[in-house]
Amino acid sequence: MRIATMATGGIGGYLAVKLGLAGHDVACVARGAHLQAIRAAGLRLDTARGPEMFTPAIATDAPGDIGPVDVVIFGVKGNGLETAAAACRPLIGPDTVVVPFLNGVEAADRLQAILPAQNVANGVAYVFTTITAPGVIGQTGKPGMQGRFVFGERDNAPSPRLAALREAIRLAGPEAPDVTDIDADVWTKFVLFSAMSGVTAGARCRIGDIRAHPELMALFENVMRETEAVARARNVVLSPEVVDKHLAFIATAPADARASTSVDLEKGAPLETPWLNGAVARLGAEVGVPTPANAAISALLAPYVAGRAG
Repeated sequence: MRIATMATGGIGGYLAVKLGLAGHDVACVARGAHLQAIRAAGLRLDTARGPEMFTPAIATDAPGDIGPVDVVIFGVKGNGLETAAAACRPLIGPDTVVVPFLNGVEAADRLQAILPAQNVANGVAYVFTTITAPGVIGQTGKPGMQGRFVFGERDNAPSPRLAALREAIRLAGPEAPDVTDIDADVWTKFVLFSAMSGVTAGARCRIGDIRAHPELMALFENVMRETEAVARARNVVLSPEVVDKHLAFIATAPADARASTSVDLEKGAPLETPWLNGAVARLGAEVGVPTPANAAISALLAPYVAGRAG
């Protein structure tokens, strides 16, 4: 398959290495020092088992250098979606599928406002990765742990193009399960991530701190239950045990785990809060579901959304 990563951050870089080493024609869109490092020495994925190296066919900051591809792996921050979507138009051919792996539940809708609807799918990623240095993607987790990528057509129709991508990812190592309801899959993760993002950033803490303080644990659960209620009011079919399963996960999660929002806050980088806790509050208001915990977290983080040092 001919694949482009837009852009080549934690998720895009991880898949670029895995799919590239499996023999696919992978081109990477990046910028700045990260792009220069990829051009000079290739892309490195650091895992618990050691590094994996891949040199993409093309590394560029101009998608027009690549041209139409079969698949666009779309993994940018929420505040960069519109700019990146417009920039990736040269990658789009009649049968190209754009698979978004962003935090939140609105990425596919936002992409469809910019790109042709027939080219936009939906997806969610489960992998702990980040850019640790220019040209280097770091993956945390147990040795041998692979990422998990869930994606499907927006109407859940059978899709030869996504079946081909699913098989390519499976053969490359990561998990890519079959999908029957992509909205349910996306919202299932969002129930957890709205709390992970909001509480670890809002309280400047990690999972161990949340477990150690009953007040934070109660807040964490309240955020999840509000997000679940919004999903159900929007006719998303979630498991009855969705919150309980996430709480069981949190009970054994690494004590130092935290969301990318917390990392961005610490760095003074822009935050995705408007598409996370802010989205829960906004989407809840549309369907008449109260979301006081999410609204409070969104308000507390509002001064930092644009990014600031210190």
